[in-house]
Amino acid sequence: MTAMPFPGFNSDTIDDTLVNPAAFADESIHDAYTKLRAEDPVHWTQPKGFRPFWSITRHADIVAISKANDRFINRERTYISPIEAEEWVKNTTGDTHLFRTLVDLDDPLHMKLRRITHTWFMPQNLKKLEPQIAAIAKTHVDRMAALGGQCDFVNEVALWYPLRVIMMILGLPEADEGRMLQMTQEIFGPQDPDVVARSRILTQGLGGPEATGNPQVDIFALVQQFFAYFGEVMQDRRANPRDDLATVIAQGTVDGEPIGMLEAISYYAIAVTAGHDTTSSTASGGLLALAQNPEQLAKLKADPSLIPQAVEEMIRWVTPVKHFMRTCTEDTVVGDKTIKAGDGVALFYWSGNRDEAVFEDPFSFRVDRANNPQTAFGNGVHQCLGLHLARMEIRALFAELLPRLDEIELAGEPKLSVANFVSGLKAMPIRYRMR
Repeated sequence: MTAMPFPGFNSDTIDDTLVNPAAFADESIHDAYTKLRAEDPVHWTQPKGFRPFWSITRHADIVAISKANDRFINRERTYISPIEAEEWVKNTTGDTHLFRTLVDLDDPLHMKLRRITHTWFMPQNLKKLEPQIAAIAKTHVDRMAALGGQCDFVNEVALWYPLRVIMMILGLPEADEGRMLQMTQEIFGPQDPDVVARSRILTQGLGGPEATGNPQVDIFALVQQFFAYFGEVMQDRRANPRDDLATVIAQGTVDGEPIGMLEAISYYAIAVTAGHDTTSSTASGGLLALAQNPEQLAKLKADPSLIPQAVEEMIRWVTPVKHFMRTCTEDTVVGDKTIKAGDGVALFYWSGNRDEAVFEDPFSFRVDRANNPQTAFGNGVHQCLGLHLARMEIRALFAELLPRLDEIELAGEPKLSVANFVSGLKAMPIRYRMR
């Protein structure tokens, strides 16, 4: 942790920090979270250029609000966004969102859509994919070994592994990986010019729209790409069903009617973005934590049975989705504050996953942490649909990598992306020796 930048309680400073993407890139956001958990865990927040909201930083309050989905709804605000960007979306689309994904909707429609793929994402169904996911993990660890003992783990391994898994389960061709990488990276990374630039370099010659430098315009162009690409996928799977997740979505029904175009494209969008970027961030952040804590790496290598616990700790440690928003529908007391109907609340998961009241020594990375009720996947009816798949992917990667990894050290400074919604490492240069 860095030094506390908030002597006294300067709410102007702390409020602006809570929405500042740069604070997530240097982890100074944890100073703000720690102070709020201790002094004002349900904090009325009024950052410049944003609609005000309540910041929820304590684990217990985050879980309680997440489970009270009748009183805290999703459809009004999904994530913290500047007033200017919110108004642009409304004026452009006539709605509050560019997509209608599961995280943007409330029951009953949310649950009706969720049921379309619920069985598919259950462990008993995913078990049949274990050999394929293990094979993809081996391919990417082999790729790492072939790089000669030095690489940028994020850009040369971690970005590509979960992308291939997602492409496989959706039944999408490997040739489209570059285009899919661009779409998944830029949908969450428009605040970070490095992420956009990297995406453009990796996808040169694929014919995507040129970046304009206007985040709203570029995001809208990206959304149009999603609609064009997955519109074709949906039509194909309706005409030619296959044994893949893309077909399950395309053939889905709500109240006996085929799923609508907007809902279907939004389903595909959340599958590829949430399924890719968050797993990539956890894998790279997990390996960084092991490299920075060699005694934990040695413990894990000596006892591979700890891998499931270590994966859960990686998820807690990284918390790729930093927050989600909710809107209160009736006056509700949380802590010692009354949240009024119509007020927005921000559930800061990264703060909840460092809560001293829940996690012993929360700023230490422990591969054998036994009590780990991490809240990175959310709670209640909106708990991440793909949590079992994400855990399976990360376990498979480290089960393949750890026995072959003899030495690892940083070969440069790791860099976090500048983003306050979904974020993680954007660069991680390492040196290593592998078998």
